[in-house]
Amino acid sequence: MADVSDPQILDSYNDVRSDATETNWAKFVYEGNNKIVAGPKGSGGLAELQQQFSSDEAAYAYARVTTGDSESKRAKFIFIAWGGDNAKVLLKAKMSVHRASLKEVVKEFALEIFASDNDDLAPERVTATVIKAGGANYHGQGV
Repeated sequence: MADVSDPQILDSYNDVRSDATETNWAKFVYEGNNKIVAGPKGSGGLAELQQQFSSDEAAYAYARVTTGDSESKRAKFIFIAWGGDNAKVLLKAKMSVHRASLKEVVKEFALEIFASDNDDLAPERVTATVIKAGGANYHGQGV
């Protein structure tokens, strides 16, 4: 189990979920090999979040993705586990257990993505996956 006691994790999670803020993503990073803490957050959407990861790190993120059309907008939330191609092998191996610890705080999401390359987080790809996971698509939104 990972230490996820940093209260800023819950604050960042709630900030992304809130309709009252512009924040639409939050990153959670390792402090040492067993502690996860709140990292940066932002309001620039998936394109901004995609640029937050490096190939030599293991990290997590929570993001809001807005889908729908002019008649109906829906917020969907995604959980991202990032294991960069050059991240420490032992840390990547621990991610499945650590991810479970983080999900005790970051609970509500429609889709979970494991990514190891920035292309895995291309906004168009992620949005299309969210739409497909959402079920009915009456207006043929971008898929």
